[in-house]
Amino acid sequence: MQNAKHLTAVGLDGDATKRSKVAGNRVMALWRTLIGKKIVMAVTGVVLIGFIIAHMLGNLKMFSGPDEINAYSKFLREVGQPELAYGQLLWIVRIVLLVCVALHITAAVQLTLMSRAARPVGYTVKKNIETTFAARVMRWGGVLLAVFVIFHLLHLTGGVVGFEAGQFKHLAVYQNVMAAFHVWPVAIFYLVAMAALCLHLGHGIWSLLQTLGWSTARNEAMLKTVSWIIAIVVFAGFSSIPVAVMAGWLN
Repeated sequence: MQNAKHLTAVGLDGDATKRSKVAGNRVMALWRTLIGKKIVMAVTGVVLIGFIIAHMLGNLKMFSGPDEINAYSKFLREVGQPELAYGQLLWIVRIVLLVCVALHITAAVQLTLMSRAARPVGYTVKKNIETTFAARVMRWGGVLLAVFVIFHLLHLTGGVVGFEAGQFKHLAVYQNVMAAFHVWPVAIFYLVAMAALCLHLGHGIWSLLQTLGWSTARNEAMLKTVSWIIAIVVFAGFSSIPVAVMAGWLN
């Protein structure tokens, strides 16, 4: 009887292991396909877009004064206490976002390589100018945004670059932003990056809606319009802060 139970347990464990391997193989098989990579880009894109909009709304607290945005920065680090340590939930969110960025970039690069491998010989007919331009903007804009993310983390998040010794203060978001954007090359770089983000979002949101199957012949025009409205609003929201600092509207 005990041997029978042991064999049954072993069998169940073996079946569970097999099912796990099969599921893992299916995920990897999907990842290797064109549609799998597009799905990964779409899902990670949804996460990143949600963060971008939330981040923009948080940044707009600059216009409410130093007390408001500095308190907001402290609140983000205290969320989850006492179950989580100070700043722990924020780091969890950061890690999730970095994983999404890594997957998004990896899928984008591999999609580009797969596309080139599928048609190594150039077209003999006239290319679709709009599609080619959009693809080029997405690729080079994506590279610029990757550089910007690294700079932004080192700059306004960590205070490692762009500040004089002792100028960057922890949780003094308002003062740090004011000091950062009074350096006009930095402010201009942020504006250029936000323009790239706008173009990336405008085309990217529309693409992920197609990938997720939300686009139809009836709502195609509306979804394109909504995609670009979101992109322009995000651009205006982020850009308003360096513009306001340079123009002297914030002090």
